[in-house]
Amino acid sequence: MVLKAFFPTCCASADSGLLVGRWVPEQSCAVVLAVAHFPFIPIQVKQLLAQVRQDSQVGVAVLGTWCHRRQEPEESLGHFLEGLGAVFPHEPWLRLCRERGGTFWRCEATHRQAPCPPGEDQVMLIFYDQRQVLLSQLHPPAVPPYRHVGADPTSPGGLAAVFHTVARCEALFRSDRFDEGPVRLSHWQSEGVEASILAELAKRASGPICLLLAGLLSLVSAVGACRVFKLWPLSFLGSKLSTCEQLRHRLEHLRLIFSTKKAENPAQLMRKANTVASVLLDVALGLLLLSWLHGRSRIVHLADTLIPVADHVAEELQHLLQWLMGAPAGLKMNRALDQVLGRFFLYHIHLWISYIHLMSPFVEHILWHVGLSACLGLTVALSLLSDIIALLTFHIYCFYVYGARLYRLKIHGLSSLWRLFRGKKWNALRRRVDSCSYDLDQLFIGTLLFTILLFLLPTTALYYLVFTLLRLLVVAVQGLIHLLVDLINSLPLYSLGLRLCRPYRLAAGVKFRVLEHEAGRPLRLLMQINPLPYCRVVHTYRLPSCGCHPQHSWGSLCRRLFSGELIYPWRQRSDKQD
Repeated sequence: MVLKAFFPTCCASADSGLLVGRWVPEQSCAVVLAVAHFPFIPIQVKQLLAQVRQDSQVGVAVLGTWCHRRQEPEESLGHFLEGLGAVFPHEPWLRLCRERGGTFWRCEATHRQAPCPPGEDQVMLIFYDQRQVLLSQLHPPAVPPYRHVGADPTSPGGLAAVFHTVARCEALFRSDRFDEGPVRLSHWQSEGVEASILAELAKRASGPICLLLAGLLSLVSAVGACRVFKLWPLSFLGSKLSTCEQLRHRLEHLRLIFSTKKAENPAQLMRKANTVASVLLDVALGLLLLSWLHGRSRIVHLADTLIPVADHVAEELQHLLQWLMGAPAGLKMNRALDQVLGRFFLYHIHLWISYIHLMSPFVEHILWHVGLSACLGLTVALSLLSDIIALLTFHIYCFYVYGARLYRLKIHGLSSLWRLFRGKKWNALRRRVDSCSYDLDQLFIGTLLFTILLFLLPTTALYYLVFTLLRLLVVAVQGLIHLLVDLINSLPLYSLGLRLCRPYRLAAGVKFRVLEHEAGRPLRLLMQINPLPYCRVVHTYRLPSCGCHPQHSWGSLCRRLFSGELIYPWRQRSDKQD
């Protein structure tokens, strides 16, 4: 049987002593965590291990002995190490030895209760970086159900056991060589415990600050939950405006950031860190936008440009309607219906131009407040921009609704009359098509109405097609803005930065490099961490966003357009109905 011993690289040059770690019987492997050096009192070592077991809930024990033959006489040291097996009984008992030159290693595993024949148990020595394994978080791939996790150290079960053991036994690494404790240990922090005075001061000061800000956020939430804001006009605007949705989303983020509740697992801690990075980036980009808008009187230039652009769009719409009222593309339209629809839409454009000129004195103040909202974050400014686009293109939306309703009415009329010709009718109670017998008068009236609707359909369909294309253009612009907002809200910036700067922190697995493979000597491997791919980092740690993406496929969208159903913006709520 092959026994695997995971040995930290930081202990390769340590003095002789005891191997402290955990034995994993399911994987037939020993995870060495530290080396306890001579001299020591056995009862003090047992007390230290009992304290570590209580803190970490991991079965830490003395696994064997470590001998680094630099100055110790071989005979006296060998007899002394053989006697330690009776003081610290463990099965199997490991004996790792490194010669003075460092080129020859000897690894043995003995069983005292059931002695094995010589050469039956072979020890595979695997070196690992203890600091990287401690700070990393393993993301193993899904194991197929037909694959049994056995004694392979590269299997997800074996890797999880090693990573879990090192991560849970962090209490063992709190002491270094400067501590005057009863037991002297060698591990990755033997040269000195990593600490920072600024970090400790920040930890102590963050508690009261987070408590105060959490109280203020609770007060803001209580004000927002008042019954006044649930009345019809305010509740309707709050459910339709993207700015209100984004503000509610950011309020949830701030609650998570300033919550005094401690993260229960690394996933919650990573989500909190990603949220902090997302909010900081959002505010930084918003401040950059604010400084750009208020520099060199750009808001005044934008206000002076906005009204002429709105007038130009209105004039182009007038030209388009006049083109439709003639013979568009050589098509022969129903002149009476064409003139009625064209004048109806031209009147709406005239009302819209009057509204724009009425609002022109306040455009600069509106843009100034829009720029000021960027201090809350770039996403708030973009959401406000989306709402402004929706308000500025409200006349296009009205045209689209008028055309869609008229087109849908004719399509439904034609389909009902087509069922009349076939002797069918729609059963509204059972929601199905049933057979029905019609008399001669009904068939005559049906034929007359079908002919009228069929000859009026091209004129209505042309207006519907034109205004649908305009509406889709506006929806596409709003969709791009909402995609940018959702990207800023959901992008795991902290995880991506961690993957870029410290790739070992996000581990997808490990790889093994052969250090020594000679006959008569134990196989020595070096375990190296494979970082998580960037696409998997984004998929694993992506934050939830407030955007409601379309629930319809391209085929369903085409069917809705052909049948005349209304197309809502990119960000839509599930309770919206036609």
